[in-house]
Amino acid sequence: MTAQDNTSPITPAGLSALKARYDHLLGTERPEIVEIVSWAAGNGDRSENGDYLYGRKRMREIDRELSYLAKVMKHARVVDPAQQPDKSRVFFGATVTIADEDDEERVLTIVGDKEQDAGKGLVGWSTPIARALRGAAVGDLKTVRLPGGEKEWEVIAISYPEGRD
Repeated sequence: MTAQDNTSPITPAGLSALKARYDHLLGTERPEIVEIVSWAAGNGDRSENGDYLYGRKRMREIDRELSYLAKVMKHARVVDPAQQPDKSRVFFGATVTIADEDDEERVLTIVGDKEQDAGKGLVGWSTPIARALRGAAVGDLKTVRLPGGEKEWEVIAISYPEGRD
């Protein structure tokens, strides 16, 4: 990606999850809140009507999230890791097993920044560890600059998901 490129890489599964969230908010949650607000508005004094006030607040939150999701999906560039031609090196979508100096192993999958989840081992494309691992092959030593200092990792294994036929 170039500096002028404003797209963000995302896996097909990541884009699917964003679309599912968008569809749920737009098709289920927002209509339910609109119904509650309409009902509450018909009950008279809105200044002390908790259902009305909460409903309006929740509708603004939903609208903000819908706007955010639409923007993310508009700028998303779907990259299917299964189509990676060079599977011997670490690129977007790779699942990488790394080991530190104490032979502590970690398994990471490099995904789009909007789908990262450290608890599940999903590391964003622009994180320091993902940047350090880009292009690495099995056996390479990579130094990662972290807030607590530098740490060296060895690439133990690299894999990519199988393609769908």
